[in-house]
Amino acid sequence: MNRFDLSEMSCRHCAAAIRMAVTAADPSASVDCDLNVRIVSLKSAFDSETLVSEMKEAGYDVTEVAAA
Repeated sequence: MNRFDLSEMSCRHCAAAIRMAVTAADPSASVDCDLNVRIVSLKSAFDSETLVSEMKEAGYDVTEVAAA
């Protein structure tokens, strides 16, 4: 599972835009947006670079969170 910090994600509309951007590229992706901490957790067959690109194309600054 990949985790990303999206500091600009502030509402349900933002979360929906992120979900749509990721699932447009990978329809089987699992996307969990936590608005409280502005973290997106993704499970996808795609690599992190592709996922970041899709979220950036949706208009968000993205930082990958290192695995704990």
